[in-house]
Amino acid sequence: MDTSARVFVAGGDTLIGSAVVAALARHGHTAVLVPGEDECPLTDAAAVGRFFTSHEPEYVIIAAGKSGGIEANRRQPADLMLDNLLTATHLCAAAARLGAKKLLYLASSCCYPKECPQPMRVADLGTGPLEPTSEAYATAKLAGMQLCRALRRQHGAPFIVGIPADVFGPYSKFDGTNSHVIPSLIQRMHAAKVAGDQGIELWGTGTPRREFLFADDLAEACLVAMARYDAEEPINLGGGTELTIREAATAIAEVVGYDGELRFDTSRPDGTPRKLLESSVLAGLGWKGATTFREALAITYRAFLERLPG
Repeated sequence: MDTSARVFVAGGDTLIGSAVVAALARHGHTAVLVPGEDECPLTDAAAVGRFFTSHEPEYVIIAAGKSGGIEANRRQPADLMLDNLLTATHLCAAAARLGAKKLLYLASSCCYPKECPQPMRVADLGTGPLEPTSEAYATAKLAGMQLCRALRRQHGAPFIVGIPADVFGPYSKFDGTNSHVIPSLIQRMHAAKVAGDQGIELWGTGTPRREFLFADDLAEACLVAMARYDAEEPINLGGGTELTIREAATAIAEVVGYDGELRFDTSRPDGTPRKLLESSVLAGLGWKGATTFREALAITYRAFLERLPG
Protein backbone atom coordinates (compact mmCIF):
# COMPACT_ATOMS: atom_id res chain seq x y z
CA MET A 1 0.00 0.00 0.00
CA ASP A 2 1.26 3.45 -0.86
CA THR A 3 1.74 5.43 2.35
CA SER A 4 -0.51 8.20 1.05
CA ALA A 5 -3.38 5.82 0.21
CA ARG A 6 -6.60 6.11 2.20
CA VAL A 7 -6.79 3.15 4.59
CA PHE A 8 -10.00 2.60 6.53
CA VAL A 9 -9.47 0.64 9.76
CA ALA A 10 -12.95 -0.46 10.80
CA GLY A 11 -12.89 -1.06 14.53
CA GLY A 12 -9.90 1.23 14.98
CA ASP A 13 -10.63 1.48 18.70
CA THR A 14 -10.60 -2.29 19.30
CA LEU A 15 -7.65 -4.33 20.52
CA ILE A 16 -6.56 -5.40 17.04
CA GLY A 17 -7.72 -2.24 15.28
CA SER A 18 -5.75 0.03 17.61
CA ALA A 19 -2.63 -2.05 17.01
CA VAL A 20 -3.17 -1.88 13.23
CA VAL A 21 -3.56 1.92 13.37
CA ALA A 22 -0.31 2.15 15.34
CA ALA A 23 1.47 -0.14 12.85
CA LEU A 24 0.30 1.96 9.91
CA ALA A 25 1.68 5.05 11.64
CA ARG A 26 5.02 3.30 12.20
CA HIS A 27 5.18 2.54 8.49
CA GLY A 28 4.53 6.16 7.54
CA HIS A 29 0.90 6.02 6.43
CA THR A 30 -0.62 9.49 6.45
CA ALA A 31 -4.25 8.91 5.44
CA VAL A 32 -5.59 6.41 7.97
CA LEU A 33 -9.35 6.67 8.46
CA VAL A 34 -10.60 5.77 11.94
CA PRO A 35 -14.13 7.10 12.33
CA GLY A 36 -15.82 7.08 15.70
CA GLU A 37 -19.11 5.34 16.43
CA ASP A 38 -20.96 8.63 16.12
CA GLU A 39 -19.54 9.30 12.64
CA CYS A 40 -19.91 5.79 11.24
CA PRO A 41 -21.86 3.24 13.29
CA LEU A 42 -20.88 0.01 11.59
CA THR A 43 -24.21 -1.74 12.17
CA ASP A 44 -26.01 1.04 10.24
CA ALA A 45 -25.97 0.34 6.50
CA ALA A 46 -26.84 3.91 5.51
CA ALA A 47 -24.11 5.40 7.72
CA VAL A 48 -21.50 3.00 6.36
CA GLY A 49 -22.59 3.80 2.80
CA ARG A 50 -22.30 7.54 3.43
CA PHE A 51 -18.84 7.15 4.92
CA PHE A 52 -17.55 5.15 1.94
CA THR A 53 -19.07 7.62 -0.51
CA SER A 54 -17.58 10.63 1.28
CA HIS A 55 -14.09 9.26 1.99
CA GLU A 56 -13.59 6.67 -0.78
CA PRO A 57 -11.18 4.42 1.15
CA GLU A 58 -8.79 2.55 -1.12
CA TYR A 59 -7.94 -0.16 1.41
CA VAL A 60 -10.10 -1.58 4.18
CA ILE A 61 -9.08 -3.60 7.24
CA ILE A 62 -12.01 -4.95 9.25
CA ALA A 63 -11.04 -5.44 12.88
CA ALA A 64 -14.56 -4.74 14.09
CA GLY A 65 -17.40 -6.63 15.72
CA LYS A 66 -18.12 -7.24 19.38
CA SER A 67 -16.22 -10.06 21.07
CA GLY A 68 -15.60 -11.43 24.53
CA GLY A 69 -14.55 -14.40 26.61
CA ILE A 70 -16.54 -17.48 27.58
CA GLU A 71 -18.86 -15.59 29.93
CA ALA A 72 -19.70 -12.88 27.39
CA ASN A 73 -20.45 -15.56 24.79
CA ARG A 74 -22.69 -17.40 27.24
CA ARG A 75 -24.65 -14.32 28.29
CA GLN A 76 -24.81 -12.30 25.06
CA PRO A 77 -24.74 -14.71 22.09
CA ALA A 78 -27.40 -12.80 20.15
CA ASP A 79 -25.74 -9.42 20.72
CA LEU A 80 -22.37 -10.73 19.57
CA MET A 81 -23.81 -12.51 16.55
CA LEU A 82 -25.96 -9.61 15.34
CA ASP A 83 -23.20 -7.04 15.75
CA ASN A 84 -20.73 -9.15 13.77
CA LEU A 85 -23.23 -10.09 11.06
CA LEU A 86 -24.33 -6.51 10.46
CA THR A 87 -20.79 -5.12 10.59
CA ALA A 88 -19.43 -7.60 8.05
CA THR A 89 -22.43 -7.24 5.75
CA HIS A 90 -22.40 -3.45 5.58
CA LEU A 91 -18.63 -3.01 5.31
CA CYS A 92 -18.00 -5.70 2.71
CA ALA A 93 -20.96 -4.65 0.58
CA ALA A 94 -19.91 -0.99 0.59
CA ALA A 95 -16.28 -1.80 -0.16
CA ALA A 96 -17.28 -4.00 -3.09
CA ARG A 97 -19.77 -1.46 -4.44
CA LEU A 98 -17.26 1.39 -4.40
CA GLY A 99 -14.33 -0.65 -5.71
CA ALA A 100 -11.87 -0.81 -2.81
CA LYS A 101 -8.44 -1.93 -4.01
CA LYS A 102 -8.16 -4.52 -1.24
CA LEU A 103 -9.97 -5.59 1.92
CA LEU A 104 -8.80 -7.73 4.83
CA TYR A 105 -11.53 -9.26 6.96
CA LEU A 106 -10.37 -10.59 10.32
CA ALA A 107 -12.30 -13.63 11.46
CA SER A 108 -11.52 -15.74 14.56
CA SER A 109 -9.93 -19.04 15.50
CA CYS A 110 -13.34 -19.84 17.07
CA CYS A 111 -14.40 -20.61 13.50
CA TYR A 112 -12.58 -23.93 13.66
CA PRO A 113 -14.37 -27.05 14.97
CA LYS A 114 -14.15 -27.76 18.70
CA GLU A 115 -12.39 -31.08 18.12
CA CYS A 116 -10.21 -29.83 15.28
CA PRO A 117 -6.97 -31.67 14.46
CA GLN A 118 -3.92 -29.70 15.58
CA PRO A 119 -2.46 -27.51 14.34
CA MET A 120 -5.61 -26.13 12.73
CA ARG A 121 -5.43 -25.89 8.95
CA VAL A 122 -7.68 -23.78 6.74
CA ALA A 123 -8.88 -27.04 5.15
CA ASP A 124 -10.35 -28.02 8.56
CA LEU A 125 -12.92 -25.21 8.52
CA GLY A 126 -16.46 -26.58 8.47
CA THR A 127 -15.46 -30.19 9.15
CA GLY A 128 -17.09 -30.50 12.57
CA PRO A 129 -19.28 -28.86 15.24
CA LEU A 130 -18.19 -25.55 16.74
CA GLU A 131 -17.44 -24.99 20.43
CA PRO A 132 -20.95 -24.51 21.95
CA THR A 133 -20.02 -21.53 24.15
CA SER A 134 -18.87 -19.46 21.15
CA GLU A 135 -21.06 -20.97 18.45
CA ALA A 136 -23.16 -17.85 17.73
CA TYR A 137 -20.14 -15.54 17.50
CA ALA A 138 -18.18 -18.03 15.39
CA THR A 139 -21.11 -18.52 13.02
CA ALA A 140 -21.24 -14.78 12.39
CA LYS A 141 -17.51 -14.72 11.67
CA LEU A 142 -17.90 -17.67 9.30
CA ALA A 143 -20.67 -15.77 7.52
CA GLY A 144 -18.36 -12.78 7.07
CA MET A 145 -15.70 -15.10 5.73
CA GLN A 146 -18.11 -16.62 3.21
CA LEU A 147 -19.37 -13.19 2.18
CA CYS A 148 -15.82 -12.15 1.26
CA ARG A 149 -15.48 -15.33 -0.80
CA ALA A 150 -18.84 -14.78 -2.53
CA LEU A 151 -18.04 -11.16 -3.41
CA ARG A 152 -14.68 -12.24 -4.73
CA ARG A 153 -16.22 -14.95 -6.91
CA GLN A 154 -19.16 -12.95 -8.24
CA HIS A 155 -17.66 -9.48 -8.55
CA GLY A 156 -13.91 -10.06 -8.52
CA ALA A 157 -13.59 -8.12 -5.27
CA PRO A 158 -9.98 -8.34 -4.01
CA PHE A 159 -11.00 -9.43 -0.52
CA ILE A 160 -8.92 -11.67 1.76
CA VAL A 161 -9.64 -13.23 5.15
CA GLY A 162 -7.25 -13.57 8.08
CA ILE A 163 -7.79 -15.83 11.09
CA PRO A 164 -5.83 -14.55 14.11
CA ALA A 165 -4.62 -16.54 17.09
CA ASP A 166 -5.72 -15.50 20.62
CA VAL A 167 -4.63 -11.87 20.73
CA PHE A 168 -3.76 -9.64 23.68
CA GLY A 169 -1.95 -6.37 24.18
CA PRO A 170 -2.00 -2.85 25.62
CA TYR A 171 -5.31 -1.98 23.91
CA SER A 172 -7.16 -4.89 25.54
CA LYS A 173 -10.45 -4.44 27.36
CA PHE A 174 -9.59 -5.23 30.98
CA ASP A 175 -12.81 -6.67 32.35
CA GLY A 176 -12.62 -9.51 34.84
CA THR A 177 -15.96 -10.95 33.69
CA ASN A 178 -16.37 -10.35 29.95
CA SER A 179 -12.84 -10.03 28.55
CA HIS A 180 -10.64 -12.66 26.95
CA VAL A 181 -8.47 -14.72 29.24
CA ILE A 182 -5.25 -12.65 29.52
CA PRO A 183 -6.72 -9.16 30.11
CA SER A 184 -9.35 -10.69 32.39
CA LEU A 185 -6.72 -12.38 34.53
CA ILE A 186 -4.54 -9.27 34.62
CA GLN A 187 -7.44 -7.26 35.99
CA ARG A 188 -8.48 -9.92 38.50
CA MET A 189 -4.97 -10.66 39.77
CA HIS A 190 -4.15 -6.99 40.20
CA ALA A 191 -7.37 -6.48 42.14
CA ALA A 192 -6.59 -9.52 44.29
CA LYS A 193 -3.06 -8.25 44.94
CA VAL A 194 -4.33 -4.83 46.02
CA ALA A 195 -7.01 -6.40 48.24
CA GLY A 196 -4.61 -8.89 49.77
CA ASP A 197 -6.70 -11.88 48.66
CA GLN A 198 -5.01 -15.21 49.29
CA GLY A 199 -6.39 -16.85 46.17
CA ILE A 200 -8.58 -16.44 43.10
CA GLU A 201 -10.80 -18.87 41.25
CA LEU A 202 -10.32 -19.62 37.55
CA TRP A 203 -12.74 -21.40 35.26
CA GLY A 204 -12.11 -24.94 34.06
CA THR A 205 -9.24 -27.34 34.54
CA GLY A 206 -6.42 -25.09 33.34
CA THR A 207 -5.40 -27.71 30.78
CA PRO A 208 -6.74 -26.23 27.49
CA ARG A 209 -3.94 -24.99 25.28
CA ARG A 210 -4.03 -21.65 23.50
CA GLU A 211 -1.75 -19.86 21.06
CA PHE A 212 -1.27 -16.33 22.36
CA LEU A 213 -0.16 -13.58 19.99
CA PHE A 214 0.84 -10.02 20.88
CA ALA A 215 -1.41 -7.46 19.18
CA ASP A 216 1.46 -5.41 17.76
CA ASP A 217 2.92 -8.52 16.14
CA LEU A 218 -0.49 -9.43 14.70
CA ALA A 219 -0.82 -5.91 13.29
CA GLU A 220 2.44 -6.37 11.39
CA ALA A 221 1.14 -9.72 10.11
CA CYS A 222 -1.98 -7.95 8.84
CA LEU A 223 0.11 -5.49 6.86
CA VAL A 224 2.19 -8.33 5.42
CA ALA A 225 -1.01 -10.08 4.33
CA MET A 226 -2.33 -6.89 2.74
CA ALA A 227 0.91 -6.48 0.81
CA ARG A 228 1.70 -10.07 -0.15
CA TYR A 229 -1.35 -12.32 0.09
CA ASP A 230 -4.13 -12.59 -2.47
CA ALA A 231 -6.07 -15.85 -2.41
CA GLU A 232 -9.63 -16.95 -1.81
CA GLU A 233 -8.65 -19.25 1.04
CA PRO A 234 -8.28 -17.63 4.47
CA ILE A 235 -4.79 -17.22 5.87
CA ASN A 236 -4.00 -18.20 9.46
CA LEU A 237 -2.34 -15.36 11.36
CA GLY A 238 -0.53 -17.30 14.06
CA GLY A 239 3.01 -17.95 15.17
CA GLY A 240 2.68 -16.89 18.79
CA THR A 241 3.34 -18.79 22.02
CA GLU A 242 1.34 -21.92 22.87
CA LEU A 243 0.62 -22.42 26.58
CA THR A 244 -1.93 -24.10 28.78
CA ILE A 245 -4.32 -21.77 30.59
CA ARG A 246 -2.58 -22.74 33.84
CA GLU A 247 0.84 -21.85 32.41
CA ALA A 248 -0.47 -18.51 31.12
CA ALA A 249 -2.11 -17.74 34.47
CA THR A 250 1.12 -18.52 36.32
CA ALA A 251 3.10 -16.20 34.02
CA ILE A 252 0.52 -13.43 34.51
CA ALA A 253 0.72 -13.82 38.29
CA GLU A 254 4.50 -13.42 38.13
CA VAL A 255 4.29 -10.27 35.99
CA VAL A 256 1.55 -8.75 38.16
CA GLY A 257 3.34 -9.74 41.35
CA TYR A 258 0.44 -11.74 42.74
CA ASP A 259 1.49 -14.65 44.98
CA GLY A 260 -1.97 -15.96 45.94
CA GLU A 261 -3.29 -19.41 45.10
CA LEU A 262 -4.72 -20.07 41.64
CA ARG A 263 -7.73 -22.34 42.19
CA PHE A 264 -9.35 -23.99 39.15
CA ASP A 265 -13.10 -24.67 39.27
CA THR A 266 -13.47 -27.84 37.22
CA SER A 267 -17.26 -27.52 37.20
CA ARG A 268 -16.89 -24.56 34.85
CA PRO A 269 -16.44 -24.96 31.06
CA ASP A 270 -13.00 -25.23 29.51
CA GLY A 271 -13.92 -24.22 25.99
CA THR A 272 -12.03 -25.75 23.07
CA PRO A 273 -9.32 -28.19 24.27
CA ARG A 274 -6.59 -26.77 22.04
CA LYS A 275 -6.27 -23.99 19.49
CA LEU A 276 -3.00 -23.83 17.55
CA LEU A 277 -2.98 -22.37 14.05
CA GLU A 278 -1.01 -23.87 11.19
CA SER A 279 0.58 -20.65 9.90
CA SER A 280 3.22 -21.78 7.43
CA VAL A 281 1.69 -19.62 4.67
CA LEU A 282 2.17 -16.49 6.77
CA ALA A 283 5.71 -17.52 7.67
CA GLY A 284 6.39 -18.07 3.99
CA LEU A 285 5.47 -14.43 3.33
CA GLY A 286 8.37 -13.38 5.56
CA TRP A 287 6.53 -12.60 8.81
CA LYS A 288 7.87 -13.57 12.23
CA GLY A 289 6.72 -12.40 15.66
CA ALA A 290 9.09 -9.96 17.32
CA THR A 291 7.87 -9.97 20.94
CA THR A 292 8.29 -12.71 23.53
CA PHE A 293 5.27 -13.72 25.60
CA ARG A 294 6.79 -12.36 28.82
CA GLU A 295 7.70 -9.04 27.18
CA ALA A 296 4.18 -8.75 25.78
CA LEU A 297 2.66 -9.47 29.20
CA ALA A 298 4.81 -6.77 30.80
CA ILE A 299 3.80 -4.21 28.17
CA THR A 300 0.14 -5.14 28.58
CA TYR A 301 0.27 -4.90 32.38
CA ARG A 302 1.93 -1.47 32.19
CA ALA A 303 -0.87 -0.30 29.91
CA PHE A 304 -3.42 -1.61 32.42
CA LEU A 305 -1.74 0.30 35.25
CA GLU A 306 -1.67 3.51 33.20
CA ARG A 307 -5.45 3.35 32.80
CA LEU A 308 -6.16 3.06 36.51
CA PRO A 309 -7.69 6.14 38.16
CA GLY A 310 -5.01 8.31 39.74
